[in-house]
Amino acid sequence: MQSLVRVKKEYKEVQKIKDAGISAVLVKNDFAHWKATIDGPTGSIYEKGKFDIDIKIPHTYPFVPPKMQFITKVWHPNISSQTGAICLDILKSEWSPALTLRTALLSLQALLSCPNADDPQDAEVAKQYKNNRKQFNQTAKYWVNCYAQPEKAKAVKIKKLMIMGFKEDACKSALEKAKWDVNEAVTLLL
Repeated sequence: MQSLVRVKKEYKEVQKIKDAGISAVLVKNDFAHWKATIDGPTGSIYEKGKFDIDIKIPHTYPFVPPKMQFITKVWHPNISSQTGAICLDILKSEWSPALTLRTALLSLQALLSCPNADDPQDAEVAKQYKNNRKQFNQTAKYWVNCYAQPEKAKAVKIKKLMIMGFKEDACKSALEKAKWDVNEAVTLLL
């Protein structure tokens, strides 16, 4: 019960900091499951992106960290390009009950500005970051354009469905009903 009171309070805190490029909504009206969005930090290669993060808050919170994972694909040494898993010490061994979900989200935003290739989540990305920064920057910007810009991402999803033979209006309608989940939209179209 104490945990729920704290989580509700923290949710209200996050709602107040939208000007920092961070927002959150509850998944299915459940305070133990959030979907947050962080803006790519100004001046970084992720600057024009909006990154969705899945947050699951265990019943033992705040004594254990929340489970966070990028939903939006991102090219970054400390974030798995395949699963969205995050390598960040405060989400693991350095977590403290004094930290909050707001702090964790701000830390993720800062992580986008300051990759740590010496403690990677994705070894391939870290190798590119260390050995060919120009190519890393190009790839990261390309991924921002493809996956982290909502309007562009919507257009890509519509095109994916159209390639399957569906009409554009039907694709858009199905995607809107499916909250832009391609697999759900295909089910609706079929």
